Amino acid sequence: MPTAAPERPAEFPGRRPGTDRVGRSFALPRGTGRAAARIGALTVCQGAVMVGCGLLITGPARGLWPMTVEDDVDEGLENARTGTLTTLSFFGSEAGNTLTVIAVTVLACAGLILIPRLPMWRQAAFLAVAVSLQSLVFLVITEAVDRHRPEVHRLDASPPTSSYTSGHTGAATAVYGGLAVLALSRLRGPWRRIVGGLLLVAPVVVALARLYRGMHHPTDVMGGLVNGSLSLLIVGRALLTDATVTAAADVSPAPSSASTRTGTATRTGASGEGRAAVIINPTVTGAADREALRGILDRHGYRAPVFIETTAEDPGTGQTAGALRDGAGLVVVCGGDGTLRAAADALAGSGVPLAVVPCGTGNLLARNLGLPLSPTDALDAALRGTPHRLDLGRIEGDALPATHFAAMSGAGLDAAIMEHTNDRAKSVLGWPAYVLAGIGTLRTPRMRLTVRLDDAPALRRTARMVLIGNVGTVQGGTTLLPAARPDDGLLDLLLLDPRGIGGWTRALATLVRGGAKGVRPSAADTPSTEDGDRNGVPVEFFTFRRAELAFDSVQSRELDGDPVTRGRRLTAEVRPGALTVLLPAGGE
Repeated sequence: MPTAAPERPAEFPGRRPGTDRVGRSFALPRGTGRAAARIGALTVCQGAVMVGCGLLITGPARGLWPMTVEDDVDEGLENARTGTLTTLSFFGSEAGNTLTVIAVTVLACAGLILIPRLPMWRQAAFLAVAVSLQSLVFLVITEAVDRHRPEVHRLDASPPTSSYTSGHTGAATAVYGGLAVLALSRLRGPWRRIVGGLLLVAPVVVALARLYRGMHHPTDVMGGLVNGSLSLLIVGRALLTDATVTAAADVSPAPSSASTRTGTATRTGASGEGRAAVIINPTVTGAADREALRGILDRHGYRAPVFIETTAEDPGTGQTAGALRDGAGLVVVCGGDGTLRAAADALAGSGVPLAVVPCGTGNLLARNLGLPLSPTDALDAALRGTPHRLDLGRIEGDALPATHFAAMSGAGLDAAIMEHTNDRAKSVLGWPAYVLAGIGTLRTPRMRLTVRLDDAPALRRTARMVLIGNVGTVQGGTTLLPAARPDDGLLDLLLLDPRGIGGWTRALATLVRGGAKGVRPSAADTPSTEDGDRNGVPVEFFTFRRAELAFDSVQSRELDGDPVTRGRRLTAEVRPGALTVLLPAGGE
């Protein structure tokens, strides 16, 4: 009799959940020009959204809730005024005053550059750019949306700008919210949450003060909060490379411990087991990136690393295999998920350690391992770390030769998204390009398939997406496979088959909650039904060691984010501990 899915081992030792290792050097992801283009494009979208909301509030939605009760709120606050509250509201309002925001921004940026032993240029740029862009969008909004201020006694002089949005609130959100991001990512101990919490409360205090003083309607201050938050999100994604706000690990030099962690044999220089080979994707890295990586390797004792470029014909497998034949004791892979997958295919079972340097759009494995997403920070952290054995998925199918994947593989909707994502859009927008492509592929036809997991009886299903994962989280922090871990000797399967708006709503709710609770069902415990929306549940999860998927018709397929030949069959199995990866030390 088939048994339930095996119990998973203890927490993955190399993973630092939610860790964002913010770099200390001023190094924009994949070049300043590309980051600037991404920020500019998304800021235009931000301005369009904010202006559209303002025109809606002052136009078609004027007679709808909550606009119909805003005057009552303003009058109620006017009637509740006291001497003490008025004094307190003055200080709250001044915290978002233009001069105050400029002064705080300048002092904070100066402190980030001058006080630390290594200047934090990137963090200073994040704060300055976020505050500046928020102000720019605010000016565009006030020119496009004409909204009168509340008909109450106003305690401050009315500036010549529109009531929508609240400039004080938007500026306060950008500057104090940005400082909260930096505090939560740099500070340690109990002060981290205390300081971060106080900074996050500051924009709310400013918003309430502006309402109390009769300067704005409630939707105006809400617009300010949204405007400032969007600026932080856009600039943080481009300059800090990850929106997750958590404690960052200290990656200051510690050469003595580094040599004991990875062994002296791998640090003997340009010959023997100490040779380092850097597999580099030239389409996502430039000369400056290469020199920066060379400097990190030199600092850790790799005096003459060999840089080998991938090509369109060979995305990394042949180059990695050649480096292993030449005696490389360390392989550094600098590229996206596709480059990493190709290199991992050659490294599988070799025992030679891999250092992951994320330079692509998705960087799924790096994100799931809690690695820094700045290339130099990632390499530095890896060379200070310890080797960990991770699983790989081995997959093959019709017209698909046997190969390995490190993160995820699938068929249906996700593969169609990969097919329709434009390379230029990815280079400019990053992972949001996948979201834009997904909008046009939501109507991907439902597929019928047969699923065989390990020794269990076959299941008949319909689905819009089939996802096989060695890890569970995708871009934007969305978790699709909540039980997946890269070192548990298992792979995870997601069958997604929502039907109608209600089905999509239930599917999204399930994924947001982190999937079904408790032990994943085995295939033996699941009825073999034709209804993929079994019992009204549009999402199913399974774990397995070997899976055979047979589709009734030809389907789009993908491996680690790269589209592959379409087909009707996929066979996947786990290769436990096949890949050795250098990972930073465990949690704090």
